[in-house]
Amino acid sequence: MRQAEVFLSALTMVSEYKKDTQQLILLDANGNALATFMAQSSKLCGTSWRVTGYNNGKQAVVSVVIGSELTADFKADGNLGGSASCNSYAATYATSGKSIKFDQATATKKTCARPAGVMEQETQYLKALATAATYRMDGDRLELRTADGALAVTLSAAGNP
Repeated sequence: MRQAEVFLSALTMVSEYKKDTQQLILLDANGNALATFMAQSSKLCGTSWRVTGYNNGKQAVVSVVIGSELTADFKADGNLGGSASCNSYAATYATSGKSIKFDQATATKKTCARPAGVMEQETQYLKALATAATYRMDGDRLELRTADGALAVTLSAAGNP
């Protein structure tokens, strides 16, 4: 709370700013830096993510089954790979601006009984991934949305909760 109060107070003292391709610096009337913001990449290639939610095909976004892990690794060559929890999967992807398109994912063919619901989750996740039409990165969060704006998959940068 204290940090938020200090930040909001600093914002009221901003009288000018400096900006380049790497950062934005907010300055007070004397030219002192109040806050510095670093540019964030909005490119998916070369990033790794942990899935936090997916559309289950029943008009609901659900959390990942406890005890399972879904991942997505966006390679620079346009390949996507990851864990669908029980099975590994692969697909290709292409981006243009904020649009994204995935080819049909292929997965290994193991069957897992635990944790309960993991096989249904895999099917629903891979179907949700295929419906993605746009993406939005916000810091360590990534959202994949359908063409009509519905949430398809939510992700967090690998290593973040």
